[in-house]
Amino acid sequence: MHPSTIPGTEGYAENAGQLIARYASVNFPDKYRPVSHLLPTRSGAVLDIGAGTGGDAAWLASLGHTVTAVEPVAAFREAGMKAQVVANLEWVDDSLPALSAIGARQSRYDLIVVAAVWMHLAAEERMAAMGNISTLLKPGAMLIMSLRHGPAPEGRRVFDVPASETADLAMQHQLKVMLHTQAPSVQPQNRLAGVSWSWLVFEK
Repeated sequence: MHPSTIPGTEGYAENAGQLIARYASVNFPDKYRPVSHLLPTRSGAVLDIGAGTGGDAAWLASLGHTVTAVEPVAAFREAGMKAQVVANLEWVDDSLPALSAIGARQSRYDLIVVAAVWMHLAAEERMAAMGNISTLLKPGAMLIMSLRHGPAPEGRRVFDVPASETADLAMQHQLKVMLHTQAPSVQPQNRLAGVSWSWLVFEK
């Protein structure tokens, strides 16, 4: 059982209805365009951490991957299970930094995605999380991360996390930087508010 509020999820359950509708409008090829040329072309095992309502996970599954979607917010997970009826997509109730349920499986992944999640973790949580993520990657596998920059929505727990800090932390865990780039938000509301994203790709 999770506590009522998992650190980093503040403000999400309370605004789930509005956010579910917004997430449904995202065009995922556009969202992942900054890193799409590095996505694996061969089918593999993918872990999407902080999957929200599963749009990213379902899109990755449509490319032929077997995807495990990790989401601690029950409202998002339930909406995703209804909206994303895909045979090669599994949902798991788990969260960073520990990822205890996923870790207990002792599975390893070809690709791990941590999109729009990392900036919700405090510094000590990010340190623990990176180590746990690294152990879940197969040799030669990739980690894709996106970091939000700009004004934080009211009621959310958001930290200003530099891409350089994230890259340094990843390298401490034997991950090599393949790409670091910037992109505007694909959501018009966020773009108008001045939100942009750092995209980082690492290889183990």
